[in-house]
Amino acid sequence: MTDTPPASAAKSSTISRRREAQFEALMEAAEKRIVAEGVGALKARDLAGDIGIALGGLYNIVADMDDLMLRLAQRTMGRLDAALEAGATVTDEPVAQLQAIALAYYDFARQNLQLWRALFEMRLKNPDLPEWNVAAQLGLFRHMNGPMARLMPDKSEMERTLVARTLFAAVHGIAVIGLEERLIAVPPQALAAQIRWLVRAACKDVAS
Repeated sequence: MTDTPPASAAKSSTISRRREAQFEALMEAAEKRIVAEGVGALKARDLAGDIGIALGGLYNIVADMDDLMLRLAQRTMGRLDAALEAGATVTDEPVAQLQAIALAYYDFARQNLQLWRALFEMRLKNPDLPEWNVAAQLGLFRHMNGPMARLMPDKSEMERTLVARTLFAAVHGIAVIGLEERLIAVPPQALAAQIRWLVRAACKDVAS
């Protein structure tokens, strides 16, 4: 087996850097369009024009529009994961920790409204999600593992996971309704108070 010729290696490195730059530009252009117009406005031809490539060149960067949207979701979930991580480190007291995580979720949704909505509004032609996307979704729940274990020490991991997901669904519902522009606006402070109350009430029930 021979080493790669220096010239070929340099060329491969240049191509790799160019593709990475194009990928980053594509992600930023897509996020900009989502923020401005919502995920339904994403069109391959528009995005290709945004970054100055031919339509066919777009599919040298991503496999198809499903791939594009899943990778956009991955970026958003990465930011959300960091926000939840920050919330989880506020305190070690389990109820307060779960409240902080829930509020971090709400704050992220409020501050990144269109990108957050896109996580739930993407319409994929192929419903079978890749493993890396599923893993990212499941990974968001890990921040609740510690406080749930302290609140429910005698319960199985499966039971704690079910309660954690139910609690997440309830917090998500408050966020969705509260941030829905067509309904009567609810001040952020009021929504935050509702979220704290919900988490406190749920924790009191599961710990009893």
